[in-house]
Amino acid sequence: MKTPDKLRRHFLQLAGLLGLGAATKAAHAIHTETHFDEKAKHHLVYQCNKADPQYIDSILFSCGEMLRKYGDDIELVIAVIGPGLHLLAKRPGRPISPMQQERVRSLNAYGVAFHACGNTMKSLHWTENDLVDFAKVVPIGVDDIMQLQQKGFAYMSW
Repeated sequence: MKTPDKLRRHFLQLAGLLGLGAATKAAHAIHTETHFDEKAKHHLVYQCNKADPQYIDSILFSCGEMLRKYGDDIELVIAVIGPGLHLLAKRPGRPISPMQQERVRSLNAYGVAFHACGNTMKSLHWTENDLVDFAKVVPIGVDDIMQLQQKGFAYMSW
C-alpha cells in the first residue's frame, strides 16, 4: 500500500502526464511553502545566479537527484538571483530553454520551492506578473539565503 506522500506524488505524475495543470496546482497547494513534509530531516538551498544553460542544467539535475534520493525527507529551495531570475520568467530575456522551464515546473510540482530576488526584479522593472505563478518573491535574494542557512539549510552554489 502506498503512503499518502507516495500517493500524492503518483497523482502529480499522472496529472502532469495528462496535462492537468490546475489539478497539479490544487494538489501542490495542500503542502507547505517549500515541500511536502514539514519535518524533513534534510534542508538544502541552491543559489542560481546565472542564465548560462549548462549552469542551470547542473542545478536542476542536482536538485532532482537530491529529491530522488531523499524523497519527502528533504526540503529544497532554489534561490534565484541576478541573471538567473530569467529561469522563473514567463518570457525569459536570456537563453532559457523550454525543457528547462518544464523541469522547473516539474520540480515545483514535487515540492521544490523557487524564491525570486525582489531586488533583481526591481532592476529589470519586473513585477510578479512577469514570473511563473509559483515563484515566491523575497525582498533580497542573498538575505533569503542567509535566513534559510540560519534555519538550518545547507547552502549549495556552483
